[in-house]
Amino acid sequence: MNSPVVAVLAYGSGNVHSAVKALQAAGAEVRLTADPKFIATADGLFVPGVGAFDAVMQQLTAVNGVAAINERLADGKPVMGICVGQQILFESGTERQVHSAGLGILSGSVAALPAKTLPHMGWNTVAVDPRSTLFAGLADEAFYFVHSNAVSSYENGGVRALSPALAGEEVLLTTAEHEGAKFIAAVECGPLSATQFHPEKSGSAGLKLLSNWINSLR
Repeated sequence: MNSPVVAVLAYGSGNVHSAVKALQAAGAEVRLTADPKFIATADGLFVPGVGAFDAVMQQLTAVNGVAAINERLADGKPVMGICVGQQILFESGTERQVHSAGLGILSGSVAALPAKTLPHMGWNTVAVDPRSTLFAGLADEAFYFVHSNAVSSYENGGVRALSPALAGEEVLLTTAEHEGAKFIAAVECGPLSATQFHPEKSGSAGLKLLSNWINSLR
């Protein structure tokens, strides 16, 4: 059986090469690219993200990454984001007093965690939705986080899909806590998956999670 082809969106983000290596180790054929034709036809699109929310949005826009993400979702094609690559899926983000619009695919806003110790850095366990595909076999595992901002407050305890491409899709949330502050650690909604933590830095648990996603592309 051929390996699923994953396009890792090249837009200037850090941690790209470790993500590429982790995806390869998890069983994908990987290409780091901003080529819209390749992105449109790949089995999966992987959106890394390191840095400030506003800077990531500007970088994505500069390489037509926003359009690429939206077009894939409109076609029902899988997209996965990590770290800031998850955050930009929401309506907006505020970081260092800079407020920026996000992609608005999901309801909710990104802001600094209400915790004394920031960044939240290191290993942490997560509370997994039992219907999750992404976390199959991983309910008791810990993952590696490095962030100060997250979605920690959302309407009626849940998140809604705002994109017409995801109309009718249920949103599954996996959460974590840092110093009592609960936040979204991962989200799954139809063809869209994302994690706040770094699976490529999360050892065997991270590789298993990436493998779960890659297997869903077959």
